[in-house]
Amino acid sequence: MESSVDRKRLYIFLGFAFGIAWIVGLIIYLTGGLAKSPEIIPGSNITLAVILEAFGYMWAPALAHILTRLVTRQGWHDLWLKPYFKNGWKYWLAGWFGPGVLTIVGIAVYFLFFPGQFDGNLTSLRSLLDANSTSKGTDPWLIVIAQTLSAFIMAPVINSFFTFGEEFGWRGYLLPLLLPLGEKKAYLLSGIIWGLWHAPVIAMGHNYGLEYTGFPWLGILAMIWFCILCGTFLGWASLRAGSVWPAVIGHAALNGIAALGMLFVAGGKANNLLGPIPVGVIGSIGFLIAALLIFFNPGKKPE
Repeated sequence: MESSVDRKRLYIFLGFAFGIAWIVGLIIYLTGGLAKSPEIIPGSNITLAVILEAFGYMWAPALAHILTRLVTRQGWHDLWLKPYFKNGWKYWLAGWFGPGVLTIVGIAVYFLFFPGQFDGNLTSLRSLLDANSTSKGTDPWLIVIAQTLSAFIMAPVINSFFTFGEEFGWRGYLLPLLLPLGEKKAYLLSGIIWGLWHAPVIAMGHNYGLEYTGFPWLGILAMIWFCILCGTFLGWASLRAGSVWPAVIGHAALNGIAALGMLFVAGGKANNLLGPIPVGVIGSIGFLIAALLIFFNPGKKPE
């Protein structure tokens, strides 16, 4: 392990990661933002913003990783792409199932704080189902169960194509680059960077909407907070496995279950800065517990 951070590669990587993503963010903003983006196919709900965010914004860190290696002639010997499943399987399992469990913990704690917002009858979801002739009369609990099972079984695979774009950059390049600072500082700094990188889309309503006190700065701060916690968990899993893949599937699993808590909110509206989504301050409590355990009992350090 090097004795100091390679600042040249760090700054080049961050320039590419932020530059590419924020240019894509500017295009999204100029074409209507996230809320008013034009549909690619009328009636499909697939908008230009969805395409640009999925294939441009989310893949910027991976492109930054590759471009930094090319520009600095770093080589391709330490890409963190080997699975090492035989020795790292338990960290793969942590990545696969951990985000779902931690998200459910956050949901439970959120409704303990705000019991009046909990709707066990799933009234909002039932209304949506009844408004559609093909789903009218469907038990909303079947949707909850199906979404939960999908989040634990299918989402880590299906969503991995998109989350690889972030994780190959953040956990596959940035985190190892920061390790000379020490593992804990590397988690903190990479999490802050990851959260700040989201700022343009947060300012356009991603995760927290457009109408909350302190918009958009409190949303950006909440995202940084969550990225420190979640980044610690994903980074720990990848470092212990010696591979980026536990972080890829962990991020994919998180995206698959993140909206689960909203199905139980009375009236379908909540203060997302707080929860029950995992990026809320209270909704993130499961990830806070995991991050604290990692900080105080990280296990065997990577060689």
